[in-house]
Amino acid sequence: MASSKDYLDYILEQLSGLDDISYRAMMGEYIIYYRGKIVGGIYDDRFLVKPVKSAMAMMPDAKMELPYEGAREMLLVDDVENRDFLSELLETMYEELPAAKKKRNR
Repeated sequence: MASSKDYLDYILEQLSGLDDISYRAMMGEYIIYYRGKIVGGIYDDRFLVKPVKSAMAMMPDAKMELPYEGAREMLLVDDVENRDFLSELLETMYEELPAAKKKRNR
């Protein structure tokens, strides 16, 4: 099942307090970027983030879920209604996330 554009728009609105939030559509789902780094994505109308230490500390009871078959598990963000929490989560995660990969010229 692909994610709806409505759910993406809702999550983007919830994250609108942060600067430099972007996304990229990929096979019916959406990758979410914060300041150029991948923080997670929208998969089957679920907001999942990378399971870095700071995210796990902020959401100790979060479920680990597969974004799609064959992928690594990610943390399910349940509290998507809380804008302040979402902003703090992404800001806290930022330093732990790997730098964006440079695109190679072909």
